[in-house]
Amino acid sequence: MSLPVLISLSSFGAAEVGRHGQLWCAQLAMEAGANSVEVRGEMLRDADAELPALKGLASVYSSPEGLWAEGGWLDSAALKRGIAAATQVGAKRLKMSIGDFQPSSHGSLWGLKVELSQTRVELLIENDQTVRAGTLPALQAFFDAAERAGVELGMTFDMGNWHWVGECPLQAAEVLGRRVRYVHCKGAQRLPHKWVAVPLGDSVAPWRAVLRALPADVPHAIEYPLVGDDLQVATRTQIDFIRAARA
Repeated sequence: MSLPVLISLSSFGAAEVGRHGQLWCAQLAMEAGANSVEVRGEMLRDADAELPALKGLASVYSSPEGLWAEGGWLDSAALKRGIAAATQVGAKRLKMSIGDFQPSSHGSLWGLKVELSQTRVELLIENDQTVRAGTLPALQAFFDAAERAGVELGMTFDMGNWHWVGECPLQAAEVLGRRVRYVHCKGAQRLPHKWVAVPLGDSVAPWRAVLRALPADVPHAIEYPLVGDDLQVATRTQIDFIRAARA
């Protein structure tokens, strides 16, 4: 069985998604050979209309909100909104960052455990592009505290985001690999004043070594710019590239 490859719909770019909507992008992704798509909460124009229309195409819903709000308190409302959106779109998984999780937040992990016990949606924690929620020490501290509280959580491993926080993706993969349930394939290149996302084949990172350190039997998503005169062909080419890289 071939590797399940998803398209994070942000890969089509804000302009393209804004012009056509996520349903159009999802249908293009499926026609290009994707197994499923990741719906992006921050790109929804009319959630009540778009989410039901995407049902059957999406297996992951990405929430732009963090689990812990600034100040370190559990944002139960944000979690509920994420679970509701995932349920509405028919996604089995919800992707969120930890947000402003602090030592003072440990006591609220029981609340997270209660919330998750009431849903079939699986929560996956992603390393984002912030120091507080995207560095190896921050994520290790969170996962260790969650384990002690009896909260078992998997991880969305974004291969590129480590560069934005000045860390080594290979080291992170070696430390966190056992927790990974979903991989965001994202290459990175350095411009004079910032990092930018690029296809894996154009990345300055040791992406092949990073992939080898990650589970090969979990879904992989493309989360880098998909562009071209024929967008479906460009998308199919990248899907084939990811499958071949993990073969």
